[in-house]
Amino acid sequence: MTAVTTQPKPRKSLWARHKIFETHSIVLILGILIVVSIGGLIEIAPLFYLQSTIEKVSGMRPYTPLELAGRAIYVREGCYNCHSQMIRPLRDEVERYGHFSLAAESMYDKPFQWGSKRTGPDLARVGGKYSDEWQLRHLINPRSLVPQSIMPGYPFLAHTALRYTDIATEMRVNRASGVPYSDEMIANAESDLRTQTDPDSSTATAFAARYPKAESRKFNGSTKDLTEADALIAYLQMLGTLVDFKLYDNKANLR
Repeated sequence: MTAVTTQPKPRKSLWARHKIFETHSIVLILGILIVVSIGGLIEIAPLFYLQSTIEKVSGMRPYTPLELAGRAIYVREGCYNCHSQMIRPLRDEVERYGHFSLAAESMYDKPFQWGSKRTGPDLARVGGKYSDEWQLRHLINPRSLVPQSIMPGYPFLAHTALRYTDIATEMRVNRASGVPYSDEMIANAESDLRTQTDPDSSTATAFAARYPKAESRKFNGSTKDLTEADALIAYLQMLGTLVDFKLYDNKANLR
């Protein structure tokens, strides 16, 4: 009696497995939609719980109208392409740039300015690091202060009048996306923008109450009309100044 040997079934080739997708366009489209939908849900679902993932941080406030206008200029000129605003919790970054970035520091950014490369230094803690005069000279001619810089100059900012008649509308749009601008802030938007460059203004006290820690002065050093340089420098000088990081350092030491 002879033994019957069974041959193992040949495994399907890769082509055979994918044949249904590669020969039926409708099936392929449906497969793509299913995969994209799954990936989209994985990315979008956490956003519904975003408020519960951001630690409340003392000192954070919405941008002043002038800072908001400066931020718009920062985005318009593509500064985020070369400068990041996110310090990672790595020793070399913390020693160079300062305390690592907190999620709450970007909670009012629409969109955030974390960046993806550093042709220039990170700017998350640049506020107060240099004087207004330094910032203005650096914008006009970067190589006059940093000879090795490859940053282009922006001299036109110093003599381009700041257009701010639509700043209240921009604040309303930001409020619609979650930034807590009050009706009072929006109603006084243009006045507050001018007041921030005039610390002797009669509305300076009310402005300070609405925007704690907001610095008021003529940021481009000139007594002329408001310029785009005023707004951009006001924005840069605010970065990293709202949160008292000594509190977090003390908490870490107590653990």
